[in-house]
This record gives sequence, C-alpha cells and structure tokens, in this order.
Amino acid sequence: MDWGSIIGLILAVAGIILGQKLEGGNVGSLLQYAAFLIVMFGTFGAVLVQTPAKTFIQGLKMLKKVFKKPVDDKKELFKRILVWSNFARKEGIFMLEPFLKRETDPFIIKGMRLMIDGTPPEKIREICAIDIYFHEVQMRSAAKIWDAAGGYAPTVGILGAVLGLIHVMENLSDPSKLGSGIAVAFVATIYGVGFANLIFLPIANKLKTHIQAELKTREMLLNAWVSIANGDHPRIVEERLDSYLDKPH
Repeated sequence: MDWGSIIGLILAVAGIILGQKLEGGNVGSLLQYAAFLIVMFGTFGAVLVQTPAKTFIQGLKMLKKVFKKPVDDKKELFKRILVWSNFARKEGIFMLEPFLKRETDPFIIKGMRLMIDGTPPEKIREICAIDIYFHEVQMRSAAKIWDAAGGYAPTVGILGAVLGLIHVMENLSDPSKLGSGIAVAFVATIYGVGFANLIFLPIANKLKTHIQAELKTREMLLNAWVSIANGDHPRIVEERLDSYLDKPH
C-alpha cells in the first residue's frame, strides 16, 4: 500500500472533522446524503459526457495506482539490460531469443523482437517511440477524468446549494423543513469544493507522476535496444542508462 496517499486522505478528512468540532459544530451535520448524491452523480455524469466510456472506465481502474505503492523495477531492469548487452556482444543479437521468452511485458517483447529480427536501430527507435507516444496519450486521457472531476465538482456543489435554497424558499411557511434545506445548500458546496481539492485533483496529480515514471522506464528500454542494435560496448550501454536510475541527492 502507498501509505503516503492513505495518510494524506485521512489527514484531509480529519482536518475538516476536527475543525467542525472545534468550532462547536455537529459532525453529523456534514453528512447530507442528498448533497452527496447531487455532487457525485452530477460530477461524474458531466465527466462521462465529455469522455468516451472506454477512457472513463480506464481512468476509474487507474484509481488503484494511487493507493498501491508502485514497483520501481528500473534497477532490476537495468541489470537485465546489461545481461542482454553482454550476451549480444559475445554471442550475437540473434541469440537473445531465450531471454525474449522470459519476458511478459508486451512493450519489452515488441522491442526485443525488433532487435532480434535485425531491425535497423533507427527503425527500432521510430517504431517504439510511436508506441510510447500513443501509450502516453491513452494514459493521460484516462487520468484526465480526475482533473475534469476536480473542475466540475465545485460548480455542481453550487448547483446543489441553489437546489437547497429553492427547497427552503418553497417551505418558508413550514419552519420544520427549513433546516434540512439550508443544510443541503451549504453542505453541497462543502462537498463540491472538498472533493475537488482534497480528492479528485490530488488523484489526478498522483496518476500523472505514475505515468511519468512509466514513460521514463520505457525510454530507458528504448535507448538500451538502440544501443545494443548499434553494437555499442556494454560499458557504453551502462553509462548511457545510468542516468535513468533514481539516486539519492
């Protein structure tokens, strides 16, 4: 688990609840189901209008990456690349077939297959760069649903507030119904602004960080394949890829 994300979410919610308590308010007054439904259904409905269903579903599936600690396998991948480089130097690129059969990542399989088949280095770069580009476009489009949710939620919260006030105006003659209408009005605004700034936008930014890390790994692989296909010495391959490893400052 990514405890940073979990602790951050807990702190955000706890800050609002404690602030409400310190001001003498009732925490239960923040729990308004009508306001919650207005904000959530309205926000994701608006997002779904602007986003293809496939991209929307993919964006929802990416949510798990926020709370699951990403596996940084660049060091392990770096070691495998050096093994490929040394073996190709001694035995020839065509003899890397057994290493290819051990891989499961489609991108790695594609790049190694191009290299083993004797594809010119510039063609390997061109083909894999296109693959990286469209993968980035797809991932960023999916992650943008959370950016969009962060943009729509405050406005939908205001709509909820207006609906609550309309309810209040319709029941001015019945004081017993005024309290619930006013509560929905103000809590809807809190939900809209709170969900946007404490949940939706942070999720979007966290996903962008994960996407950038994945692209960095793919670029490292691409440069490795081009170097090996060029017949570069393993020491040169190592020096060229060393900058991709995350090092303490």
